[in-house]
Amino acid sequence: MALDKISKEAIAQGHERLYPSLTNPNWLILRERRVLLKNWISRAAGNNLAVLDLGGRIQPYRPLVEDRTASYVAVDMVPSPLVDIVARGEQLPVRDGVFDIVICTQVLEYVLEPSLAVAEIHRVLKSGGFLLLTVPSIFPRDADHDCWRFMPEALRYLLREFSATEIVPEGSSVVGIFRTLALIAASYTKPSWLATLFRWTVVPLCNMAAVAVMSLVKTTNDQFAANFGAFAKK
Repeated sequence: MALDKISKEAIAQGHERLYPSLTNPNWLILRERRVLLKNWISRAAGNNLAVLDLGGRIQPYRPLVEDRTASYVAVDMVPSPLVDIVARGEQLPVRDGVFDIVICTQVLEYVLEPSLAVAEIHRVLKSGGFLLLTVPSIFPRDADHDCWRFMPEALRYLLREFSATEIVPEGSSVVGIFRTLALIAASYTKPSWLATLFRWTVVPLCNMAAVAVMSLVKTTNDQFAANFGAFAKK
């Protein structure tokens, strides 16, 4: 029963990340990420894909690829019913050239040496395989082991061994600004009852205001982008 509860909670968390509610302060970037990853996954040929989910404790993006997979392996440092291999990203206990796709979202910021994790991802990918990566550029420190924030040039350097790399923001600076306001309202308001009220009122207003501003102001400026995604081919 306890394992069933843990699994259901993880699945619920994953669903909220894939299809966030308007009260989620990350709604703006999460909906951008879903579209981005769906587009990137569509570029992988075949219906018998071997997929590695690095940091796959809740597997939010598994539904985007599951109907085309022959195998789906989740690796995480924290054991759970959904995790297949408990390991560090810097030391993957996997043979070379096994996977067609590696999904790694919001993980590298917690890795002391991101370059080692990227090298391991490169190693376990098949020739012509793809890495789907997302990382934060603007986000409050949310854990003691939170180490890094990433800019496009840093990603290009980390992914330099890949044959082709595409780096895009998860939303413009408009998204980054309004998402930051929503995050402040939901996370740092005191007392807690007021934070709850803000989550149901201020956060949706911030999200909808961003959509309205984006419809009026057509900009590709990403200097205040909250997150970046990378699509890299081995």
